[in-house]
Amino acid sequence: MNTSVLDVAKETNDDLVQGPLSAGTVAPDFTLYATPDQQLSLRELKGNPVILAFYPADWTSVCGDQLTLYNQLLPTFREYGATLLGISVDSAWCHQAFAKDRNFHFSLLADFEPKGAVARQYGAYESHLGVCKRALFVIDKEGVVAWSYVSPMAINPGADGILDALDALANSSQSTPT
Repeated sequence: MNTSVLDVAKETNDDLVQGPLSAGTVAPDFTLYATPDQQLSLRELKGNPVILAFYPADWTSVCGDQLTLYNQLLPTFREYGATLLGISVDSAWCHQAFAKDRNFHFSLLADFEPKGAVARQYGAYESHLGVCKRALFVIDKEGVVAWSYVSPMAINPGADGILDALDALANSSQSTPT
């Protein structure tokens, strides 16, 4: 059996991170397409909290409900100074159509090629299905994972965990002497 370099890299990446990155882990930087012609890097957002919402696919009912909830909560997320990013293995073109259809006001990033490379770094890739897990990460202003959670694929995880993590970050920064 011939094994390609890509196969080895995929197996290696799958083995690197078994579960979601835990609190205290430096969040891996990435650059992904936010539109068919514009990229966004995590490092561009350093200095403020970031919410990463990995999800299986555009146009599915649970993903649509989950992201619609987050879209409704954008004003609350922004009160914390947080930026929300949705990430799946769908293409930037698919994301563009989905966001327009659902009137989303946050970026959907395409972890498209190599498929799931960023999700693998975060322990948020379901290799046997070829999609992102339904995984949430709150990253602090220094670029460190403050909270993470993986929900069962068919269950909308809601936003309570995100809001609790953002509240904890806000409270810890208020109690830190300057």
